[in-house]
Amino acid sequence: MNSPFDAPPTTSPPLHWRNRFAALGPQFGTRLQPTPLPAPHWVAHSASTAKALGLDAHWLPSDEALQAFSGNALLPGSAPLASVYSGHQFGVWAGQLGDGRALLLGEVDTPHGPQEIQLKGSGPTPYSRGGDGRAVLRSSIREFLCSEAMHALGIPTTRALCLTGSPAPVYRERAETAAVVTRTAPSFIRFGHFEHFAARNQLDALRQLADTVIDQHYPDCRTGAAGNGNPYAALLQAVSERTAALVAQWQAVGFCHGVLNTDNMSILGLTLDYGPFQFLDAFVPGHICNHSDTQGRYAFHRQPHIAYWNLYCLGQALQPLIGEPAAVHGALASYKTEFPRQFMGRMRAKLGLTTPHPAEGAVMDGILQLLADQGVDYPIFWRRLSHAVAQQQFEPVRDLFADRAPLDAWLLSYSELEALTGKAPDADLMLKTNPCYVLRNHLAEEAIAAAQAGDFSVLHTLQTLLERPFDEHPDYTAQAGFPPDWASSISISCSS
Repeated sequence: MNSPFDAPPTTSPPLHWRNRFAALGPQFGTRLQPTPLPAPHWVAHSASTAKALGLDAHWLPSDEALQAFSGNALLPGSAPLASVYSGHQFGVWAGQLGDGRALLLGEVDTPHGPQEIQLKGSGPTPYSRGGDGRAVLRSSIREFLCSEAMHALGIPTTRALCLTGSPAPVYRERAETAAVVTRTAPSFIRFGHFEHFAARNQLDALRQLADTVIDQHYPDCRTGAAGNGNPYAALLQAVSERTAALVAQWQAVGFCHGVLNTDNMSILGLTLDYGPFQFLDAFVPGHICNHSDTQGRYAFHRQPHIAYWNLYCLGQALQPLIGEPAAVHGALASYKTEFPRQFMGRMRAKLGLTTPHPAEGAVMDGILQLLADQGVDYPIFWRRLSHAVAQQQFEPVRDLFADRAPLDAWLLSYSELEALTGKAPDADLMLKTNPCYVLRNHLAEEAIAAAQAGDFSVLHTLQTLLERPFDEHPDYTAQAGFPPDWASSISISCSS
């Protein structure tokens, strides 16, 4: 597989900056310049993200792009700032937070609508709380790869345009090297932005922020039936429904976020802030992927509940605009109906079921319980089941289970759905739903180790696989195989 930097550089097309967040005013953030990154070099870039922004992907190897996306020079028209927000962290009110190591360069017009561009790891800001404002290569590789992997899986996420590195030392648990991720999204506004102004009783700013989000991203909230004519209640309902859909996708694919603080929740229902995340290996519903989460607050099976808790915090922040508490509760109630509906739809697709039937719930619950009971590898089970349905050969699936009798009983109940619905499972749907490749921790660790030694080819190969996760690549079966024994000892913390 070729390196993404093989092509010669070309001239960058102009970026048409809008900078609407910067126009909100100084109480929303602080204007400042990024801190230059010494001796920057290229690590990786996403051609599909560049295309989505309207950039020529071949421009990225240029020195102009390298300096701009390392924080060493400003692109003409950008208006960099660090935004202020607050939030609950691990269930406790943390007060003022903010972009401690990120800078919003601004907003640009693209073929797919306005997109904000942000540098992560670009130096200290007024919200760094004594930190250095830098990101290390290790965590930056994880964020870069997972952003693009999630997008390829069809899961709403911020995107990663490129990743640059530097020999400059950064100290975490040990001395590491610095890096900057350039990431994009229609908006980086978080639940915590609303909590910040509500907690300070700055209701004019709270209303200004809500109106901006509605006008730019949820215009139907002013004209639709949701919220009974109350646009702020309609906003809360819309965010609740988007969040429900997002978390349902996480649960179906086996993704653990790791740090679901309110300041890490996107107002647009995007996966935001890749820290100690993990895709499940063995299916362990209570799995905790964040070594810093000593109480297990953000365990995999608790994510749907925590997302609702965070939405409740958002509802409390919006209540001064919404009015009666009953209207807040009514808007939040949509989550409790939308999440199970979305999750059932995702699981139905994983099983290849195209016709709903009352018996399907027991079949879904049955296989999840069986996977948990025997600790079966989650991605491999679903991929093998997809091939088994396509080929009508189930022995590779049975090989995953130490005790085959319960699986055989489940396979019988699964086959009986065909008689009940009159339709066989759709193998093509399953193969397009159950990925061959996900970003397992050990794959990320291998790419990181090679990159830290100056070899980015492992990262580039993995990136290519993750950008087409449903395709079979016969030369790269190891990346779709079982994790090695040492993978269980990988420890990812909030500093990762």
